[in-house]
Amino acid sequence: MTLGAVEPSLAPQLTVTADRALVSWIETQGRTSRLKFAERTPSGWSEPRTAASGDDLFTSWADVPSVFRLDAGTLVAQWLQTTDAAIDAYDVRLAFSKDQGRTWSAPTSPHHDGTKTQHGFASLFPAPGRGFGIVWLDGRAIETNAEKGNDNMSVRAATFDRDGKELGEALVDERACDCCPTAVAMTAAGPIAAFRDRSPDGVRDISVARRVNGEWTRPTTVHADGWQITACPVNGPAISARGRQVAVAWMTAKDDQGRAFAAFSSDAGATFDAPIRLDDAGSLGRVGIALVDDESAVASWIEFANQRAQLRIRRIDRSGARGAAQTVAGVGAERTSGYPRLARRGDELLLAWTETSDGRSKVQTAVAHW
Repeated sequence: MTLGAVEPSLAPQLTVTADRALVSWIETQGRTSRLKFAERTPSGWSEPRTAASGDDLFTSWADVPSVFRLDAGTLVAQWLQTTDAAIDAYDVRLAFSKDQGRTWSAPTSPHHDGTKTQHGFASLFPAPGRGFGIVWLDGRAIETNAEKGNDNMSVRAATFDRDGKELGEALVDERACDCCPTAVAMTAAGPIAAFRDRSPDGVRDISVARRVNGEWTRPTTVHADGWQITACPVNGPAISARGRQVAVAWMTAKDDQGRAFAAFSSDAGATFDAPIRLDDAGSLGRVGIALVDDESAVASWIEFANQRAQLRIRRIDRSGARGAAQTVAGVGAERTSGYPRLARRGDELLLAWTETSDGRSKVQTAVAHW
């Protein structure tokens, strides 16, 4: 499916609200970066529009922006703005549009600590009353507790009303993996956030936290992989929800063997079933997942086989049954190929990824019917 992204482009993201899908990406020209987006229409993707631009946008293959549609029709864009390039410090920025992205509000931030640290890996989600929320990784403790040797990145969240007024900020987890993307989905019981946690001894497994009655629950582990690693693998989870059904996908590399898994929950993420292996030969992770009904999901991952990296998808059932894996495209094994994205819109499965070749990069998309 043709997308009006031009080279060089990177950092795709897909969001779906009430069967209306948006794809976003970054285009760079000289020192200027632009956050672009388009909407799925009956004839394909709409002409791209620009949500933010500047020479201070922080661009990353892993820490990507997004554009999200609220139920009331307002668009919300989130991206990163450099605050101190010398130390890779940046803030999350938010802006709103009430005219389909033609004009945007002055940007603001969901965090107000004022530290020149990293704030990023953000995920947007709808909130009651047609508002929205955002979850992000926050490095404020690194600066404020530097004399104590604190290197903790925390997970934080904030909620906003339909007019963009911030209603409050909350600490979700005081210590998480430094640079693995977060993911959020909406269940019938409220939002559920998935992220790579970090124990005091360096175990970095996937946890979830749920917002129940206005408060975030204590994080719980989806599955105890026991992956102990000294540095961040830059490989976050994916999550999808449908009523009280939840599916989470993730990558682990305990014993230096990369594998991709998914697990189902039928109680809005309070507990999870045993994990299901996604890959066949070995995985670089960078997973995606989309529930297609109450008993099954389609998952995506990057498989490394025969000296090639491939974006693959397969359908999995709660029972553990797996459909045949299908290759969507060849992708670069290097990190610049970024995170492929997977989302469901009605009976469509949408995919977006970055195609890289000879130092060039361009965001591509595809659609399949399940």
